[in-house]
Amino acid sequence: MSCQDYVDKQLLASRCVTKAAIAGHDGNLWAKSEGFEVSKEELTKLVQGFEEQDILTSSGVTLAGNRYIYLSGTDRVIRAKLGKVGVHCMKTTQAVVVSLYEDPIQPQQAASVVEKLGDYLVSCGY
Repeated sequence: MSCQDYVDKQLLASRCVTKAAIAGHDGNLWAKSEGFEVSKEELTKLVQGFEEQDILTSSGVTLAGNRYIYLSGTDRVIRAKLGKVGVHCMKTTQAVVVSLYEDPIQPQQAASVVEKLGDYLVSCGY
């Protein structure tokens, strides 16, 4: 499966994610959903935030020009929210899976889908 297939057939098709992207740790976009115009700079800062969460607590998570309030994170997962839109991201060995979800989708639903794909990518060496 291509990265675009993972976005379309795993994340978006689940109906638990409304927009998604997969990028390398260098911020280069591998695949994205239509209309999700996330920049390399935004992705690079997000990846950096997995290691240095202070960056995100002070300035939030910016994706596609929208700034989300950082809620919590680990070295593998970042969560953020703005109004009715939530962010759930997972870092794998070589990539980061970025997702947005909107009410009435619950955070746990998006987390489950994103983390299952992330775990699968890790098992494949990505």
